[in-house]
Amino acid sequence: MKLTVVGCSGSFPSAESACSSYLVEADGFRLLLDMGNGALGELQRHIGLYDLDAIFLSHLHADHCIDMCVYFVARYYRHEGGRCDAIPVYAPEGAEQRLTTAYADIPTPGAMSEVFDFRTLKSAAFDIGPFQVRTERVCHPVEAYGIRVEHGGKALTYSGDSGVSASLDDLATGADLYLCEASFTHGKEDIPDLHLNGREAGASAARAGVGRMVLTHIPPWTDGEQNLADARAVYDGPVELARAGAVYEI
Repeated sequence: MKLTVVGCSGSFPSAESACSSYLVEADGFRLLLDMGNGALGELQRHIGLYDLDAIFLSHLHADHCIDMCVYFVARYYRHEGGRCDAIPVYAPEGAEQRLTTAYADIPTPGAMSEVFDFRTLKSAAFDIGPFQVRTERVCHPVEAYGIRVEHGGKALTYSGDSGVSASLDDLATGADLYLCEASFTHGKEDIPDLHLNGREAGASAARAGVGRMVLTHIPPWTDGEQNLADARAVYDGPVELARAGAVYEI
């Protein structure tokens, strides 16, 4: 598998990065994990606008899904080659309504579903193209899912947004790469069931026995280097900060 960080900023784009979006590729299949603010522009640095095969939306907060509205424009109003076929979109219940409301001026009530084949997420195991995936509900104020993606004997786990969660630890167990959010700062924010801090992310990686961790979804107001140090204090494996454009072979 090949993982490309399209965007990794939490809450809103930073000067260096769009919001959460991660491209996973294997056997010519391209799966996008989330499409937050600014992600569609950055995605085109890596693949063509119409080269995606499936999309996973961990939850329906804007910093994880709002660029689906502009991707709708690109797919629905494409002039060369006609309107795109519907691409599978795995998302929590209500995704079509949420995106339709956000766009606010679609030509027909069902236009979103003409280019997006919405498939409702639940905690389950299933295939997406060549990938074997498992999704589990994680701890966040809205319905949110982490995902484990496996291919060729390797595993990637993406936390989405979550506080400390046994289901997230389970998804990450033995993963080769753990792409884990670390929005908060240890000793500063203490809000349960919302986000992880660097120390909590590192502890999750240690409990899960992952091979490598990449900290992501760090908002512009959070000191990423502090979160990195806090994670390293409790997890002795390789850990680094996500950077837009970074590529990992798994």
